[in-house]
This record gives sequence, structure tokens and C-alpha cells, in this order.
Amino acid sequence: MALAENKRGRFDYEIIEEIEAGIELTGFEVKAARAGKMQITGAQAIVRGVEAYLVGTEIAPYQPGNEPDGFDSSRTRRLLLHRQEIERLRGKSEERGLTIVALKVYNKGRRVKVLLGVGRKKKKYDKREKIKKKEAVRKIDRILKM
Repeated sequence: MALAENKRGRFDYEIIEEIEAGIELTGFEVKAARAGKMQITGAQAIVRGVEAYLVGTEIAPYQPGNEPDGFDSSRTRRLLLHRQEIERLRGKSEERGLTIVALKVYNKGRRVKVLLGVGRKKKKYDKREKIKKKEAVRKIDRILKM
């Protein structure tokens, strides 16, 4: 069951590799994410030093008006990965044209995990071509149903 999904991620990027990572959240952020108040559209992972972070996520307060002092809904959140995985991500992010995009946030047991996709940005004509193919398939299905 996905807590949040980035549908634009697969449309805007050609995903080459997927990586599962843990995400460091506070208790009230976990409650808000499970309540469906998390948005990851436009979220990306960056590597700074020996740690990886998720930037661009938005977690609305679980109870508006009752959030803790200093609550920042769009703060940078640390990703929980092994050192070898972080080094591999660093190499991928430094490679020309590759971006690490958050695709999905979900529960795995009691843990909250994020699925990261290493991808290359699609060109505008690639997107148009994909839309044309979808429309053609829909048209054929409509004709066959009649």
C-alpha cells in the first residue's frame, strides 16, 4: 500500500535503476504520512558528504493547529542507506544527465520506505510519443468493445 506516489516521476524520467531506502521521520510525520498527508511530487535525493537526503517532500501536519513548535512541513529528510549504496548513488548523481527521483513512499512492516529511481529526463517529443501510443490503444479498445 503506497502512502504517497510520484506519478510524474515515471512520465518525466526514464527510470534506469530502482533503490529502496529507509526515511528518517519523526513520530507525528509518520502518523501524517499514514493518514495520506504526504506529497512527493518533485522530490529528489541528493548526496552530501557521507549521507543522502530527500529534498522536496511535503508532509502536512497530522492535526492542523496542533503541530509541534518549529514544525517545518518541507524540511530535508535523511535517507537510511548503507555506505556502499550511498557511494553508488553519489556516482550516479555525478554522472551527466542522471537524477535520483522519489517514486513511491510505502510501509514495509512497521517501517516507512521510499523507492528511489535513478533516471534520465525525457525529452518533450518522447512524452508526446507516449501520449499518442496510449490514445491509440484506448481507441482500439473502444472499437473492439463495440
